[in-house]
Amino acid sequence: MAQLNCTEVKEFILQGLTDQQELKMPLLMVFFLIYLFTVVGNLGLVFLIRADTRLHTPMYFFLSNLAFVDFCYSSTITPKMLGNFLYKYNVISFHACATQLGCFLTFMISECLLLASMAYDRYVAICNPLLYMVVMSPQICNVLVVIPYTYSFLTALFHTILTFRLSYGHSNIINHFYCDDMPLLRLTCSDTNSKQLWIFICAGMTYIPSVLIVSISYTYIISAILKMKSAEGRRKAFSTCGSHMVAVTIFYGTLIFMYLQPSSNHSLDTDKMASVFYTVIIPMLNPLIYSLRNKDVKDALTKVIVNKNQAFAFVKFGK
Repeated sequence: MAQLNCTEVKEFILQGLTDQQELKMPLLMVFFLIYLFTVVGNLGLVFLIRADTRLHTPMYFFLSNLAFVDFCYSSTITPKMLGNFLYKYNVISFHACATQLGCFLTFMISECLLLASMAYDRYVAICNPLLYMVVMSPQICNVLVVIPYTYSFLTALFHTILTFRLSYGHSNIINHFYCDDMPLLRLTCSDTNSKQLWIFICAGMTYIPSVLIVSISYTYIISAILKMKSAEGRRKAFSTCGSHMVAVTIFYGTLIFMYLQPSSNHSLDTDKMASVFYTVIIPMLNPLIYSLRNKDVKDALTKVIVNKNQAFAFVKFGK
């Protein structure tokens, strides 16, 4: 790679969402509450699905994995982002930055592929209900989860190595609230053409097939729903489908906006705003969109609360 004169960078400074002091404390409280809800919602969902045998089905198996990924995804980004509101200079070491980028890419790609697996699961359930338990066997479900995890880890490792083999020295201030490829490439004094090409290729290989799987699955699902004779059944199905598609559209839309456009069109300030949606907001919304509006999950939650109250009453009054 052609390089200019560079000094060795041992740490970076994350610039954060804003440099206006009057906005930092309100934003800190807002994002702290969002993160708290994200942790409780996603870990609570994982616990409910594992605790209630009625939820030991393929659909909830995928939901528990999505909730786990959302928790990890948010925890990779949000705690460090909160530090941007507390400290004047939010410093992150070179190796910590690499670790954050690797974890971020791993969970981002995992979520993208898990959404496609979930869309396929719903397609089989609605369009081929008689074959559902055969097609979505435990072995197939495990494959549809293991492949996203494995592929995302290997892809993230590849990109992280490429990014941090570049030389940095022009500046160590990252114009973002976490370590991401695009703002890091603005700081390097190495040739980034091959890296940018790999970003475009891998993003296309990941997002385009996933979007196609989701789109085709929901085309068949909507067609099947329209053929239902029950108006109430159609209304409930469309409501669930609509919620899912809103989340998928926001998630895929922001990623495509960021990673499948030429680097010359990138505005880092705009990218930061887009990043908030899929790193902070979506992990918070997913427990609501996919499960807390679901009757089975509500029943499981009610059962847990009732059992806890009964246990508390027995300990307090019974001997």
